[in-house]
Amino acid sequence: MTLHIETPALLFSATSLILLAYTNRFLTIAQIIRSLKKHYDEMHSKTTLLQIHNLNLRLSLIRYMQLFGVLCLFLSVFAMLLLFLEQQMVGIYLFGSSLLCLLISLGISFWEISISVTALRLHLSDLMNDEQAKN
Repeated sequence: MTLHIETPALLFSATSLILLAYTNRFLTIAQIIRSLKKHYDEMHSKTTLLQIHNLNLRLSLIRYMQLFGVLCLFLSVFAMLLLFLEQQMVGIYLFGSSLLCLLISLGISFWEISISVTALRLHLSDLMNDEQAKN
């Protein structure tokens, strides 16, 4: 089995875009946490504290998503180096490892999105309950 040096390079653009998306998610959640913290300091709401805990879990997941995304990129570059040095077998294994890291990163991303969707549905159900109580 052979692997060409260009093959690991195919992950560069995809991984870079994924890391950018992860960073945007991180920054958005960090901004929301700052806002909720300010709200909690003023009101000491238990609901706000639960939201902050939920967002803290999501921040941790995003950190792992980024870790595995960067590891994917690192292993791809290292695989290219080994392929350049004609270390075919080790290069193939490293490229396979980079793909595995990408899968793990995407899996954690799916988990983080699921948590986000659940939290949003909870907000929507509260809104619907308030609306029904008014009627």
